[in-house]
Amino acid sequence: MRDRQECGSALWGNGGGRKRRLLAVIALAASVFAFSAGQAQAGGPKRPIVPKDLVAQAEANPQQLFNVIIQASRGTVANKLAEQLSLAQRANPGVARGLYRRFDSIFSGVAATVSGKQLKWLSLCPFVAVITPDMKTTPSSDPSNVQIWPEVAQLSAYWPQAAATPGPTIAFLDSGVDAGTPAFGGRLRTQVNFYSGSNPNSPGDGLGHGTFAAGIAAGADDGHAGGAPNAGIVSLDVLDDQGSGSTSDMIAALDWVLQNKAQYNIGVVNISIVASQNSSFMYDPLDKAVEKLWLNGVVVVAAAGNYGSTNGASGVPFAPANDPFVISVGATDTNGTVSTADDFAAPWSAWGATNDGFMKPEIAAPGRYMFGPTPTGGGAMLGMLPDRLVSPGYMWMSGTSFSAPVVSAAAAYVLAMHPTWTPDQVKGALMLTAASPDGYTAGGALGVGEVQAQAAATNADGTANPNLGLNQFVTVDPASGLNQFDSDAWMTAASNDPAWNAMSWASMSWASASWSSMSWASMSWASMSWASMSWASMSWASMSWASQSWASSSQVK
Repeated sequence: MRDRQECGSALWGNGGGRKRRLLAVIALAASVFAFSAGQAQAGGPKRPIVPKDLVAQAEANPQQLFNVIIQASRGTVANKLAEQLSLAQRANPGVARGLYRRFDSIFSGVAATVSGKQLKWLSLCPFVAVITPDMKTTPSSDPSNVQIWPEVAQLSAYWPQAAATPGPTIAFLDSGVDAGTPAFGGRLRTQVNFYSGSNPNSPGDGLGHGTFAAGIAAGADDGHAGGAPNAGIVSLDVLDDQGSGSTSDMIAALDWVLQNKAQYNIGVVNISIVASQNSSFMYDPLDKAVEKLWLNGVVVVAAAGNYGSTNGASGVPFAPANDPFVISVGATDTNGTVSTADDFAAPWSAWGATNDGFMKPEIAAPGRYMFGPTPTGGGAMLGMLPDRLVSPGYMWMSGTSFSAPVVSAAAAYVLAMHPTWTPDQVKGALMLTAASPDGYTAGGALGVGEVQAQAAATNADGTANPNLGLNQFVTVDPASGLNQFDSDAWMTAASNDPAWNAMSWASMSWASASWSSMSWASMSWASMSWASMSWASMSWASMSWASQSWASSSQVK
């Protein structure tokens, strides 16, 4: 491994052609990634995570002073980091005072004032893991985020009007939400524990997954605002401190939402966990539970899962993402730019047909290198991944778990502008206005494209309905008066008529869409072997919930 001085000399010394080549590589990397996020050059050391706008400011203003918090790479002690700061100052003389504080609570961390030139020097060195601004903590009336994903998803457009036009409450079925986390500012309306297992399950959020997801959707910390920073939050704890639970816990939580949605103004439910056994939506009890919510006025957003690969479609056979009514969400990489044109699907984002022939996900959202809040006690997730701490109270994660709350926030934005819209109308608006990255063909890993919240909230007229074909099989339960789906009638129609769903895409409201509807809905239901689907033989009693979205998120980057 090269030492620090060599790193500095290569960038700023008299390297001639080698210097120019290195600078070209650095410029290219900075234009591609919002955060280097530990990405390694082939055969070389990992680069630090540095916000792209911070790098851009340093490049444009080499003599400007920046207050930053620097975290060392694993295995590097704080005094070694201090030595590198001294090297940076000697290699790039200036008036910066350098190190002014050491930390014990974050991994070998220090606070320092550096010049733009010194910051750029440090951003290339393998001893450094993360560089973030030492932001002021005075109260701010304007939400902000050091990352670019709120701009990519057009959620930052909602912030100026969020206080005056708040959307509905978002309920999170997850590991809980920590009420003490400053990100939520007292907006946690209630928290209910549905976990019935015997494993440890701390009050609040002992894992950290639910707190992180809620922060993406509805956080309000300066520099870390979520998509809907004024939304109310309901925490429904269905996972223990290690991220597992049961189907019955999930269904009990969804029943609670159905009974209490009016009291807490719940308009959106976020489910960032994935079942561990594949199923058919015709028989899966969890699918039936999310359908009951959807058909009775609550938008349900589900993570597609992190079991995809670059080898083609993985399929999406797990509840609740396999349900055709709900909005299933894949993950994109923003490629370090606000433009969606150069975005691409995260390689681990699941996509493809469900066991019943529906293409999933419907839509995608940023999901790589997301910064989210941790519980006040840290949580098991941070304990397992301590090197992902980016600043006090915040860590980074990747996964469709964290793309789903981006779309939940977008749905809340749409409902804030159109409070009488049904879940079908919200889904139609989000799909109709989705952006297609250059060269992307609809129907793949990103569904119809990447969410554009402002366009959905302001440009759609509520006439697009991707669930129109399914609605002909919706009936009213005479006992409860609630809408329900007749899966038997749907199965008969789909097995006899491959064009049963054509009406969903016949509406002229889809004409303005930037993607071909038939490429998304081209599944031939006639080819499905309905008779071979022996779902009754499945051992539902043995079905267990393991948060695949969480478990694999700890591995994906």
